[in-house]
Amino acid sequence: MTTRAPGFPDGFLWGGATAANQVEGGFDEGGKGPSIQDVMARGLSGPPTIAPTPDNLKHVASDFYHRYVEDIALFAEMGFTVYRFSIAWSRIFPRGDEEQPNEEGLAFYDRVLDELEKHGIEPLVTISHYETPLHLAQTYDGWISRELIGFYERYARVLFERYGNRVRYWLTFNEINSLLHAPLMSGGILTPRERLTDQDLYQAMHHELVASAAATRIAREVTPQAEIGCMILAMPTYPLSPSPDDALAVMTADHTNLVFGDVHTRGRYPGYFLRTLRERGIELDITDEDRDILTNTVDFVSFSYYMSVCETADADKRIVGAGNIMGGVHNPTLEASEWGWQIDPVGLRIALNQFWDRWQKPLFVVENGIGARDELVETNGVLTVEDDYRISYLNDHLVQVGEAVADGVEVMGYTAWGCIDIVSASTAQMSKRYGLIYVDRNDDGTGTLDRYRKKSFGWYADVIRTNGASLTS
Repeated sequence: MTTRAPGFPDGFLWGGATAANQVEGGFDEGGKGPSIQDVMARGLSGPPTIAPTPDNLKHVASDFYHRYVEDIALFAEMGFTVYRFSIAWSRIFPRGDEEQPNEEGLAFYDRVLDELEKHGIEPLVTISHYETPLHLAQTYDGWISRELIGFYERYARVLFERYGNRVRYWLTFNEINSLLHAPLMSGGILTPRERLTDQDLYQAMHHELVASAAATRIAREVTPQAEIGCMILAMPTYPLSPSPDDALAVMTADHTNLVFGDVHTRGRYPGYFLRTLRERGIELDITDEDRDILTNTVDFVSFSYYMSVCETADADKRIVGAGNIMGGVHNPTLEASEWGWQIDPVGLRIALNQFWDRWQKPLFVVENGIGARDELVETNGVLTVEDDYRISYLNDHLVQVGEAVADGVEVMGYTAWGCIDIVSASTAQMSKRYGLIYVDRNDDGTGTLDRYRKKSFGWYADVIRTNGASLTS
């Protein structure tokens, strides 16, 4: 192993990321209303319940709602210069369609920002991260309804007016392209996928894209110093064979994901997407006002990266990889995590170059990490986790970020997911741990909620302190 300086630029933002529904808890405190996550106690591994259930781990999650002071102090100890977190929509508008916001909810995030400012940590705020208010799902079937655009605009305006002088970086929707694959989690759509028509699904996509652009427009009116980004799930796709048909299958799969970034950065729908709509007989309700709103393009593109996939035109070879929310074919050349997510550090460099070449917008890696079953052990009288596997994963991916910077890609920063153990979005488990900080809580809800520094905690602190020079390749 050799130590190398991958050349991260001065001012590169180092930190971590979480989502409100996976870390906060306090699900019924401070005037908060229920969100779709309150009926998703099994994540994506089971159907939603009719009403919130007591076995939902997200109701307490990692208890950030009560322990944010301690947690932010730990982030500062690692040297974070940025912390990405989301605001729970139903903490601000408990039903989602009220005229006035919930002051207790707004005050909570004031206190979070106070702590971040105290430690010199830049906030990166996601406006909507998989937590549509449950009332909007039950009453309007989520983003299928055009009415949600107005509700979201009101919500976004409240956030910009309240926090605009304290928050520079904003993301409109988390992994917005996941809507086509996880319509309930991503779009608050309660209609089961097998009964959901393509017409309704793509109309919901359009409504979210218009709402995202509308939020960008409002931000530039209310807080012009802010920088607004979109957030997509990156999924580099390789042909399973050298066949031109497989290469064409890759192009088609890429288009499904890239259209969301194309609209956010170019302000209009690309021709290949319009062809898809024509061939599927879909006629979207797109108004002239919608077209005008979409021209409000983002300042930067952020994305999550966990895995790459393959694609093939040969139906007999389409073996879908385990755990792949976005589909895709298993890559026989790669190893995978316990949950079937294939590990491909080079894919991150490929994604960064692809996005930079395509959109010419600054890029921000806002999610990257590995879920694993960590074991708390005593080492030299201190309880910790010897997570060398996580260190290896993060090191190898960050080396590729450095390579992309050397390629000429403009990368703003990197936030490791999730920097503290949280409830998994896909499986609703605590045992699928991503954090650099161990939270003593188990899948059955037992545990003290005490925090412990993992081995990766000190490793990441060194990476940040040296601006990436301590990485090895």
